[in-house]
Amino acid sequence: MTSFREKFETQIQQIIESFPQILGAVVAIIIFFFLGRLVSNGIHQILGKRKSTATKQTRQIRRIIRWGFNLIGFYIALNILGLTQVAMSFLAAGGVVAVVLGFAFREIGENLLAGFFLSFSRSFDVGDLIESNGLRGIVKRIEIRDVHIRTADGCDIYIPSATIYKNPLHNFTRDGLRRTDFTIGIDYGDDLGEAIQLLHNTLRNNPLVLDDPAPAIQISNFTPTYVELQIYFWVNLFDTDLDLYEVRSRIMDASHQSLSDKKYTFSSNVTTAIDMLPVQVQIGDKKDQNSDSTS
Repeated sequence: MTSFREKFETQIQQIIESFPQILGAVVAIIIFFFLGRLVSNGIHQILGKRKSTATKQTRQIRRIIRWGFNLIGFYIALNILGLTQVAMSFLAAGGVVAVVLGFAFREIGENLLAGFFLSFSRSFDVGDLIESNGLRGIVKRIEIRDVHIRTADGCDIYIPSATIYKNPLHNFTRDGLRRTDFTIGIDYGDDLGEAIQLLHNTLRNNPLVLDDPAPAIQISNFTPTYVELQIYFWVNLFDTDLDLYEVRSRIMDASHQSLSDKKYTFSSNVTTAIDMLPVQVQIGDKKDQNSDSTS
């Protein structure tokens, strides 16, 4: 009974003597806990002003910052308590675990790291038409691990963030300027110079076509039945509610109408016809024919 009481008093005495270290460790943990919240909230306010940063990405960044400050506070608390060896072992164990997990989940970690960097510096946003590694589509959602795009035929593709980060990225709607083209066939008997000038006037008078860069028309090919003209023009998709395909269709219709009003012959109207005249054929005996001719 006496030995138990002595042990208990000894433990109480040790706790009282180490109370400043315990208090310092608790204060360190609390300070770094609130410091992590303060820094993460500041990052949230900064990223919240950027429309290009998704809400889920901001939440992931805040969580990483908080965990980082919490680990730093825990490490400092162990050192204050005099548990330096435990703190070093904690870091060493954490390093070994990080290496093992890094090799085991290398691709996942690569995508997460690439998505983290893309959150701060990104050349595309939701709604942009992009192409990366041969995959083209409109961006629907941007996550830390992957980017969700939808192709023109309605297929949903999830591109890993590392693929976009490492490969060249084509953004077709960054500034709204797009160039498109189409071909049209003119009969060899028509005046090509007047046809080209007429098409130029049609493009310049259309409000959907930009004057700068200016449209261009050139002869692209001589086919057996018609001369092929290639028409190039630029549009600004930010100035219209139409997509590129609808704009192209309207320009093609306007060009067809202007040429049709001037009675130009299109490739589909170029035909070759052969008049088939009736031929009379007489079949009879050669001797009868000779006798008839002598008589």
